[in-house]
Amino acid sequence: MRQGKQFWAVAALAVAWAAAMPVRASDDVAFIEAEVDAAVARYQLPGIAVGVLRDGEIIARVARGETRIGSGEKIDADSIFKIASNTKAMTGALLARLVDQGRLAWDDPVIRHLPDFRMYEDWVTREIQVRDLLIHNSGLPAGAGDLMLWPSPNQFSRADVLHGLRYLKPQWSFRSRYAYDNTLYIVAGEVAAAAGGAPYEHLMQQEVFAPLGLSRCRVGQWRQAELGNVAQPHRLRDGRFEVSGEDGEIIPHTPMAAAGGVRCSLNDMLHWAQMWLAPDKTGVQAGKPWLSKTQRDALWQAHMPMPLSARMRAWDHSHYYAYGYGWRLSDIDGTARVAHTGTLNGMYSALTLLPEKNIGIVLLINADAAEARTVLMQSLTKRFTAPGNNPGVAGYAKLLADEAAAGKQGATHAALPDTSDRRPATAGQLAAVLGQWHDPWFGQVSICPEGEAVRWRSEKSPAMFGQVMSSRHGWLVAWEGARLTEAWLRPANGKLRMAKLDPDGDFSDDFEDLEFSRSGDCPAN
Repeated sequence: MRQGKQFWAVAALAVAWAAAMPVRASDDVAFIEAEVDAAVARYQLPGIAVGVLRDGEIIARVARGETRIGSGEKIDADSIFKIASNTKAMTGALLARLVDQGRLAWDDPVIRHLPDFRMYEDWVTREIQVRDLLIHNSGLPAGAGDLMLWPSPNQFSRADVLHGLRYLKPQWSFRSRYAYDNTLYIVAGEVAAAAGGAPYEHLMQQEVFAPLGLSRCRVGQWRQAELGNVAQPHRLRDGRFEVSGEDGEIIPHTPMAAAGGVRCSLNDMLHWAQMWLAPDKTGVQAGKPWLSKTQRDALWQAHMPMPLSARMRAWDHSHYYAYGYGWRLSDIDGTARVAHTGTLNGMYSALTLLPEKNIGIVLLINADAAEARTVLMQSLTKRFTAPGNNPGVAGYAKLLADEAAAGKQGATHAALPDTSDRRPATAGQLAAVLGQWHDPWFGQVSICPEGEAVRWRSEKSPAMFGQVMSSRHGWLVAWEGARLTEAWLRPANGKLRMAKLDPDGDFSDDFEDLEFSRSGDCPAN
């Protein structure tokens, strides 16, 4: 009996010792490549680039697919992708550089740098500080003002966005809760420009791209021919991906640059991650790190609590979730995680850092691929936080499917109205709403006859147009020029309001913030 106990004790010790043995780098690379291939196969992705850092060294670069489906131009580690909202961390770091240089302070009132800046409430205008621009605590509803940014390109300027903020009504009290926004990051970019004495795009090149060696990163206007190898966005239609929103030869300036306008390659993003994981090796100039420890700590401090989802509790065993200056902060399997994602018009990105493990993971996809990004990043992260509890791409995809099925069964919200009876609305039916309408932040729209149809068109966002339809539930706009959530038209008391048919549609389709007043008649045919 005693010998049996000794045997099992030794066996248990051997199992524990084996579990503690480090996984060989070659095993990691094989796993990463297999999981990328599994995601590509499951979701039929047009193109993807993935890189992993450990202990300051790149242990894997994996590229699959094409920059433009059917083109034959292969994705590689130098292919340029839109990183979308991963730009926010770069904007926060640019401001931190200016703080290091003594050009501004985090608690400066915004109006110290932008005297004409206004929010809807005067007291918020007086009190809002530079730090508040980065942490989604403004009190505005999620995505407020995003219709000035997307769909792009459009004719809104940064000055239009800054001026329009004074008309956006808050949904909650200032600093009372988290709600994701993009427009205040544009303000942050303009604060950087005012404090730094140069346009945002110039400062990004001077203060971020050049000193860190991000040689293929671009923001602002540039030509495709300068770089080549530019990944194009794709959307899913009838079960197959197709190019959507392809770039022209000139990539134009965009008002949303500071919120999501940067493009970089996988190699660039790995250099960016290296700077955060090994600041004494990357970007060091004259013996000094690119960013002081004080400002690095400020960027990764939990400034605004965020809701902790049931999925994070179940999958990651997370205990906290918060927003820093351009970063999402949480814990996963007992270790710290610093991360962000980016989503923009057929481009998806993700960056995850595990500072206590010296691990960095970069993921770039040139397609609408929310689920692919989620399951692949989850599996790659778990490889380093809980390898024995990692169901992989296939397993996480099944968990998402089970979650969706359970959500449908337990749903308590009302079903979306059935608009299958929709028919093109006639000018006679719409006589009360035909004409020109004006919203103080979005500008002019027209609802006017075009042949047999009646179309809604935006003056400053030409891609926003669609046919007005009639159903038993009311009038709606079926968008034709851009991918937007279909919207109700709701005239009342001389005003015209709008709302998403699907209340859970993209929050950037912020129709609910619009309030139009009639400004004129339709032009004579």
